[in-house]
Formats: sequence, C-alpha cells, structure tokens
Amino acid sequence: MMPTPHLLLTDSLLLLVAIFAGALNSVAGGGSFLSFPALLFTGLPPIMANATNNAAMWVGTASSAGGYREEVAKSRRYLVAVAIVSAVGGIAGAIILLRTPSSLFTKLIPFLLLVATLLFIAGPLLPRYAGKPKLSHHDVDRPSPRAIIGQLAVGIYGGYFGAGMGFVMLAMLVLEGFENIHDMNGIKTFLSAIINGVALIPFIIARAIAWPEAIVMSLGAMLGGYLGARVARRLPSQAVRRGVIVIACVLTAYFFYKTFA
Repeated sequence: MMPTPHLLLTDSLLLLVAIFAGALNSVAGGGSFLSFPALLFTGLPPIMANATNNAAMWVGTASSAGGYREEVAKSRRYLVAVAIVSAVGGIAGAIILLRTPSSLFTKLIPFLLLVATLLFIAGPLLPRYAGKPKLSHHDVDRPSPRAIIGQLAVGIYGGYFGAGMGFVMLAMLVLEGFENIHDMNGIKTFLSAIINGVALIPFIIARAIAWPEAIVMSLGAMLGGYLGARVARRLPSQAVRRGVIVIACVLTAYFFYKTFA
C-alpha cells in the first residue's frame, strides 16, 4: 500500500524538524522545543507525543554519550551511585507520566515548557552561581547525599518530561567539585542517556510510543547531530541560543493561549 501524500508530508516535516532538533542539541541544547511540539501538531495525544519524543531524542543522546567514553571512564567511581538513582528516577518519572490523566497533562504542557524555557535561559548561569567547588576533580570519588537526592529528582523530571535537565546536572556537578567542562559534559550526557533510556521501558510496555514517528525522528536526530558537530558549531553559539529562546518563548505562549484561552 502506497503512503498517502498527507503521510509523506507529515513524515517529511518530522524528519526536517528532527534534523534541526538534533543539530541544536549538539550545539546549544533545546532540541525538544522543536521536536515535542512538532509531534503534538501532527495530532498525537500529548502523553504519546512526549514518549515518542523521548524515544527519538534518546538515540542522539546515546550516540553522544559514546563520544565521551574517556571522560566517563575517568569518573566511573562517581557514576556508579548516581547512575543507579538516575535509572530509578527515570523509570519513576515515566510511570508517573503514564498514570497522569491525559487531560491533566495537556494542562501541564504550558507550565512544563515554561520551566524548560527558564532552565534553558538560566542554564549557563546555574554552574556559575552554584558555588565554588571545594574539591578537585580527582578527589571526587563518591557523590554526596545532596547529589544523590538531587540526581534522583532530576531523573524523575527527565522520565516525566526532561527538557532542560542537563543544565541542572551541570550545576550539581560544580557543587560536587568538578571543574573540567569536558568531564562534566561527559557525565551529564551519560546520565541523560540512562534516564531517557530506562524511561523507554515503561513506555514500550504501555505501548505509548508511536514507532513510525519515533523512527523517522530518530534518523533525523542522528543526522542533525552529525551536521551540528560538523557545521553548526561554526555559528556563534550565543546567536543559536537566542534563536532557541525566541522559539521556546513563542511556543510556551502559544500553548498557554491554546490551553487556557
């Protein structure tokens, strides 16, 4: 059976959006500000759109985590405990999402986008104002109780929605005493891949993922991530961030209007 013109157009748009989202994630973050609304605009129910977006973007995150193998290996002692609580939080967040009534989640979308937008805007400032590290990187072998609790909360948020969680993790790593930005990015990407990856388990069991859309967008995210690494990094990062902020603000305002007008 030949695909209809409407289906071809929808898939083409999702692929294009995913390419841009993957490129943004590799340069400045914020790809979900494009990919999640795009899935909503195709007519997917909100919870299914969120689960599908998680599945699609996880592919790019997992690929990026592989590129930080050396940084992750250096931090393996620290990562053991935080990886476990990240996984627990990711599964818990996904289960909470699946048990949230669709009507309630629809009303929460504008507020979730607002939180993610604020995290994205404040992201570069969070590590700066988190406090001065008291330890060198080589002294950070075990996470503090504060980091364990914080990472559990990040995992729950990541499994439930997740946009902007990387900035919170960077701030927590500064508080823990990490100083090398490459090490911190490696840990952040690794933990993000775990959170999004384990969240797939409840989503798959509940059949909450629209696989045709997820496959199309995952291919676009991988291609966009590659293009972002090769081309988009030549663009001024601040200009890219400003563009993402404008898009995020417009979409947040749109969903507030659509939900409560």
